[in-house]
Amino acid sequence: MQSTTFGVDLITFFHPGFWDCADESAVIALGDSDPRAFWDRMLDALVASGIDGIELTFAPFDWRTAVRAYGNTAGFVAALSARGLHVMSGFFADVAIGGDLDDPARRAAHVESARAYAEFLHAAGCDVMVMGLPMRRSWDHVPPMFVDIELARGVAAFCHELAAATLGHGVRLALHTEAHSIFCTARDIDLLMLLTDPVYVGFCPDTAHITLVGSDPIAVVERHKDRVLAAHWKDAQGRVTLREPIDAGIHHAHRPLFRALGAGEVQWDAWIALLDTIGFDGPSILEIDAVADPAGELRRSRAYVDARLAHHARARLELVG
Repeated sequence: MQSTTFGVDLITFFHPGFWDCADESAVIALGDSDPRAFWDRMLDALVASGIDGIELTFAPFDWRTAVRAYGNTAGFVAALSARGLHVMSGFFADVAIGGDLDDPARRAAHVESARAYAEFLHAAGCDVMVMGLPMRRSWDHVPPMFVDIELARGVAAFCHELAAATLGHGVRLALHTEAHSIFCTARDIDLLMLLTDPVYVGFCPDTAHITLVGSDPIAVVERHKDRVLAAHWKDAQGRVTLREPIDAGIHHAHRPLFRALGAGEVQWDAWIALLDTIGFDGPSILEIDAVADPAGELRRSRAYVDARLAHHARARLELVG
């Protein structure tokens, strides 16, 4: 790998226990009511975690709340810089949460929202936007939703439109692999990578989510290695099926299957070797969904990754020698 700096997706801080809140709704309310105190506490915890940067995500961990907290983009960047941090990537959650890509008005709203986000990211010194795609519907939903070539063509056209808008601000789009979304299985990924133009649309593999749906993240990324703009380093143990109820609780259903790095099924030595082979130097994001001790978990994850990177470096030297 050409870079060994690591960021964290701020969903890691979504656990009510970290904020002394009763539930996630209270966390959202806290961030909305006093964004400066909320962000100061989170950024100070990141300093203690040994992390280099952040990936913004949904509110109150989003760019608009950050701007409210520090007055403007420059104030936010200054708050990060004072702590030795920077924006590595921005997760655009609107499409995954809002969906409705069949509605022209909603599609246009998503594009305009992404355009404003990209303008902010560029000003903050970041050039990668990660985007989740809509969730599938439950297998018994009426009418059924088929993730087929017809649906994929429409999604690809939307991705092109949105990516062209963000690229106009110097920000590249990378599609994220979320379990139970229309971009999760190896087949889904192959389909949408085929139908999207690599000039505009890149790839952000999430090792845990690809693993959960029974696919091999190493094999998937090998096929699309020229498209990887960012990578989510995350571990998991177990499997989900596409016949589970897909509703508002589906993301919470995934959480018990996520593991600390090294405690799941992801083959990290093979992952590191692959990224090194392709010369990957984009954002490497450590993601741990909503934990009560985010700084502690991030320190442990970073220590594990650093040990595996050192092992890989030694192995390479032995081969050269």
